[in-house]
Amino acid sequence: MTKAIRLHAFGGPEVLVYEDVDVPAPGPGEVRLDQTAAGVNYLDIYHRTGNHFANLVPPATPGVEAVGIVGAVGAGVTNVKPGDKAAYPLTAGGYAAARLVPASALMRVPDGIDDRDLAASYMKGLTVGHMLNDLTTFAPGDFILWHAAAGGVGLIACQWAKHLGLTVIGTVSSDEKAARAKAAGCDHVILYSKENFADRVREITDGKLCQAVYDGVGADTWLDSLKCVRAYGVCASFGLASGPLPPLGFADIPAEGFVTRASVAAVVRDRPTYEKGAATFFDVLKKGIITPHIEHALPLAEAAEAHRLLESRKTTGSLVLLP
Repeated sequence: MTKAIRLHAFGGPEVLVYEDVDVPAPGPGEVRLDQTAAGVNYLDIYHRTGNHFANLVPPATPGVEAVGIVGAVGAGVTNVKPGDKAAYPLTAGGYAAARLVPASALMRVPDGIDDRDLAASYMKGLTVGHMLNDLTTFAPGDFILWHAAAGGVGLIACQWAKHLGLTVIGTVSSDEKAARAKAAGCDHVILYSKENFADRVREITDGKLCQAVYDGVGADTWLDSLKCVRAYGVCASFGLASGPLPPLGFADIPAEGFVTRASVAAVVRDRPTYEKGAATFFDVLKKGIITPHIEHALPLAEAAEAHRLLESRKTTGSLVLLP
């Protein structure tokens, strides 16, 4: 037996129950992973509340990313072996001390990467790398806009974008978060609670607007985000922290602009793409180009508190659970 967080019904953080679970021997194509740290993501909240596009059905274990040590492998597994450190993204069941994982979801982790840092940043880093490297091309100094620049994803994005030579505009909700975003490399910080970010973007860029806008907020920001995209630029939605996107008419799309929904699922569904994205992220993490900011590292049993903190939208950086 091992410990895990179980979800028996949809609801608030209180439905997350810490209890004993059995982990059987791995079957063909499976791996038993003895987990050392698990990431906490907004997708976990969608799973807990039964959001319409989440696909977790109770009873189940939430959590979609973790890192650990391979304890045993089933028949046909060749990409990892017992004793390897490995991590996975976007695979429900992560809030557990040990679990079975499809081998196809796992990537062996190179030496020199801290478990907590990786749990705090793996899925976020794959997402950021996909959006910065795959969705459009940039020239040095190009402007980008990143909403929630002081969050777990935003801080990684600010650091990585500065490494790529981009000029980063970020939105935040408080002076404290503004300082955190600036320290991560954000060139211009907009407090959206005090000023209209679309107007400020136009001022900051002298009317040239942004080559890319990355919106993980959703309902509260989306229509104004579209106003910040320059010709042949891209506006990418990758999260719905404030609620679903409002209805979008064809006339709302910026002239000569592109609108897309970005997802880490596009990275992990194709093994060569996944391997390339993981290798790129491991490299920037090992070189210190990205330094994850872990605001809270809580015991696994306190998963409900982790959800309360994340839903408060008062956190900066990432949260991890420690089995």
